[in-house]
Amino acid sequence: MAKAPSTDTAPHRKAAPLTGRAAKRAARAAKKAARGQGKIKTIIQGYKMTKERDPKLPWVMILAFVLTVTVVIVPSILFLNVWVMLPFAIMLGVLVSLILFGRRAQKAAFGQVEGQAGAAAWVLEGMRGQWEVEAGVAGTTSMDAVHRVLGRPGFLLVGEGVPHRVKNLLAQEKKKLARIAGDVPIYDIMVGDSEGQVPLNKLSTHVMKLPRNISAGEVNTMKRKLSALGGGGSGKNKMPIPQGPLPKGAAMTVSQRAIRRRGG
Repeated sequence: MAKAPSTDTAPHRKAAPLTGRAAKRAARAAKKAARGQGKIKTIIQGYKMTKERDPKLPWVMILAFVLTVTVVIVPSILFLNVWVMLPFAIMLGVLVSLILFGRRAQKAAFGQVEGQAGAAAWVLEGMRGQWEVEAGVAGTTSMDAVHRVLGRPGFLLVGEGVPHRVKNLLAQEKKKLARIAGDVPIYDIMVGDSEGQVPLNKLSTHVMKLPRNISAGEVNTMKRKLSALGGGGSGKNKMPIPQGPLPKGAAMTVSQRAIRRRGG
């Protein structure tokens, strides 16, 4: 018996690979999706870790959401169409909850790292913006440390530990930097709760408020000079950087993002 002719007359062909602009658009879309998934995973991880140290967190977030929605919806019942305002109320409630989450996550992070060696370096490396941070360029066996930061304000030497020992370390590092700094300012900051010191939870804010004294080009020039000078952050004096409730710097990132959104 003769076989029935095949209805599939066209040969199977593999999809042609994307080229040119289509390939670039696909790559950008894939990167964007990956970044979005990474941010969601970071927030979920941060929530779980913060909840371990702050059991009231979910109730605070729920209460904030409910109160915010109520404040928006109640007036709309009297003067506007409630269904028009409901989406806005829900979005605002979510935003307020995230702001509170960010603040409590940041507080939990500082609570976990405060008092540990390298806590100041953990804060410095979590700052947003372009900062060249080298942890533990000088230190002692008692875990006193000086961290060096290069940015638009100039050089920053940030010390943590016993004040009289750190003071000597700061003076030594400042003398080294003076050989290459020229007119670039050198700030020395002591982390602590005593008079004249900067508390750990205010260190990032203090640094970010410093004036922009040099250009981005001068920062690059100083970076090259630092490479020639060499760093002291190796060997037995290298300071460990503690991990907070979120991966390094993530707790602060959540908080800063929420604050920027609130500020519009």
